[in-house]
Amino acid sequence: MFENYLAQQGFDEDGDFLPLISIEEDEEPDENEVFPEVLPLLALKNTVLFPGIVIPITVGRDKSIKAIHKAYNDNRLVGVLSQRDSEIEDPERKDLYSIGSVARIVKLLKMPDGTTTAILQGRRRFQLVDLLRENPYIEGHIEPLEYQQPENKLEFEAIISSIMDLAKQIIELSPNIPSEAIVMLKNIQNPVFLLDFIASNVGGDKMEVKQGLLEISDLKEKANAILEQMNSELQLLELKDQIENKVRVDIEKQQRDYYLNQQLKTIQEELGQSPQEEDLRELKTRAEKKKWPKEVREAFKKEFDKIQRMNPQVAEYSIQLNYLELMLDLPWATYSKDHFDLAKVKATLDKDHFGLEKVKERILQHLAVLKLKGDMKSPILCLVGPPGVGKTSLGHSIARALKRKFVRMSLGGLHDESEIRGHRRTYIGAMPGRIIQSLKKAGTSNPVFILDEIDKVGKDFRGDPSSALLEVLDPEQNTSFHDNYLDLEYDLSKVLFIATANSLATIQPALLDRMEIIHISGYSMEEKVEIAKRYLIPKLRKEHGLEARHLRLTPKVLEKIIQEYTRESGVRSLNRQLAGVMRYVAKKVAMDESYKASIRQSDLHDILGPKPFSPDMYHQVDTPGVAIGLAWTSVGGDILFIECSLSPGKGKLTLTGNLGDVMKESATTALSFIKAHSESLGIAPEIFDRTDIHLHVPEGAIPKDGPSAGITMLTALTSAFTGRKVRPYLAMTGEITLRGKVLSVGGIQEKILAAKRAGIREVILCKENEKHVQEVTPAYIDGMTFHYVNRMEEVLEIALEKQH
Repeated sequence: MFENYLAQQGFDEDGDFLPLISIEEDEEPDENEVFPEVLPLLALKNTVLFPGIVIPITVGRDKSIKAIHKAYNDNRLVGVLSQRDSEIEDPERKDLYSIGSVARIVKLLKMPDGTTTAILQGRRRFQLVDLLRENPYIEGHIEPLEYQQPENKLEFEAIISSIMDLAKQIIELSPNIPSEAIVMLKNIQNPVFLLDFIASNVGGDKMEVKQGLLEISDLKEKANAILEQMNSELQLLELKDQIENKVRVDIEKQQRDYYLNQQLKTIQEELGQSPQEEDLRELKTRAEKKKWPKEVREAFKKEFDKIQRMNPQVAEYSIQLNYLELMLDLPWATYSKDHFDLAKVKATLDKDHFGLEKVKERILQHLAVLKLKGDMKSPILCLVGPPGVGKTSLGHSIARALKRKFVRMSLGGLHDESEIRGHRRTYIGAMPGRIIQSLKKAGTSNPVFILDEIDKVGKDFRGDPSSALLEVLDPEQNTSFHDNYLDLEYDLSKVLFIATANSLATIQPALLDRMEIIHISGYSMEEKVEIAKRYLIPKLRKEHGLEARHLRLTPKVLEKIIQEYTRESGVRSLNRQLAGVMRYVAKKVAMDESYKASIRQSDLHDILGPKPFSPDMYHQVDTPGVAIGLAWTSVGGDILFIECSLSPGKGKLTLTGNLGDVMKESATTALSFIKAHSESLGIAPEIFDRTDIHLHVPEGAIPKDGPSAGITMLTALTSAFTGRKVRPYLAMTGEITLRGKVLSVGGIQEKILAAKRAGIREVILCKENEKHVQEVTPAYIDGMTFHYVNRMEEVLEIALEKQH
């Protein structure tokens, strides 16, 4: 409201200011005073002149100077109107408000800078009737306006009293208004002059508000409008005062805390109890007890001397302190003692995981050498296999068996090299790499360190993490691993790194060359049954609060769940299905419902729903041209029916069943062999030119590829051409050549176990695959006969029935 009261801060041209000075009581406007009907007019830019108010203005515009001088020389009266837009330099009729104030020119001053300043005193409100001239100055026809007196004098006086009270509160809250203003307001006896004086000070810089108050003729209405405007300004001032008080309290608290902290610091320094010195003394004590290499000790001493010379207030102090603490926290020469009772280690590994014999054997070999020699660089193992076969959990088991600390670092999606090697300390927020952080967390320099999903490491503009891993996983280099943050060499040669991957295709060759690859194939159905019996069911029973008496699952039921409700290499899906059975039983037990503890095969439909998968079972075929092959898939083995049909034509070979390039080449090779040996096989050579051949492998939606169906295609084609049927309950797998040789193939374990499940009794294999059959547990293939061959002629001799 009165922020600019008596605050003379200079004036812009033609009135860019707020009212500053009130007139004395005896100089108040006289209502009977007579004014001329025609007056020179003065346009004000940023203010409104009220009757009874004295204001100084700096006159700059040519028309305004002429109007002031004309009025001063005549009767010292000038009409003052406010401009609607202060940016307009030469206002016209439409640019001026219609209602203004007649002013008396109290004084005209020539300032030292050459400008003219006029002291104006508002006398009476007027309305502009017409604009008579615009040059050389503005002149207009005016009509004086009278105030409309209130009918209820008592009510009007109450409003005036409220305005006075609000004015006092505003003056007390506003820091820019001197307290003497209250005394001045009390001395104003004329309520009309009081309203005009207060109206000239409310609204701040809002011209529209002041002009609106000037134009109100009804005194009661004007008083109410002023009261409403003062109320809004008082609320704003109260809110500002609350905010300032809160800020003041916060600042005072901060200053008080700072002052007390400085006092405490000074007292501690006087008593020799500086907290920084305490930290440094503790670091020094820990360093003296620490066992670490000589070069590390020297590096620590150098960095410690540096921090002693630092001012604790600088930012580098905390960075240096964190670095020294990291050096002390790292297990430089700390190693956990290995457990060399190999029998117990083997028992622990067998207890946690079924199968995985190659991995277990490699760990036992490493421990055996350590036991005999006492020192050896740890191997870098890479376990490759499908999801869910236990690669990651095997790391836990190995750490428990060796009684070492266990660390797991997931590399999936990692694409920043600094995650491995760390950031240089010059960067804000620099940290050591995850290798060093993990060793700090483990507390020993020889943990079992799982590098999970190493085949899913990314690469982008921030670097190639797989290249950074070359140093970590090279036994010849990792004795001096360099972390950018630590900036010292760290020995990783005692760490037992075990990487896991689902595929070798995405691992760069240099990294692959540094690791010892151990392939982990998917579990056979027989192994899954054993895993379920030994591990999954007891664990799930405990998790679901069940006892052994509540639930019994026979091997036959487990086999049905595995074959018809899961299709995977590992046992994750099997674990979920068994958990579904446990929940079914837990609900029955909890609700005291009657049920049979021994789950039957027929109950699985009600518990787990319809079976999503149907296993391929052998069914006897009485027509020639159909042979059974064995296939390997990522979720285990399977049997494959290969069908061949002949029709009159021109010797065209058609292959269907979503076959890959290698499989198509096998079919072409088989047909070429048959053509070349048609006479020995009892086939007329001319039949090939007038017969179209169609070779089909069912389940066309599933892509199929690989060379292992070569001998199966050869048998199906020969059977079709000779009319000799393939012997029942016989399956085969092997690659063929144009010379008639049978070559070995992979995935033998999965294939022959699939054949056993499908009801196959005899299997034809390459002679070189005999060693792979011997690796299969004999109990799993009991009752099966294996024929080992080297030539295609042997395959046909065994596979095809004799001609009658």
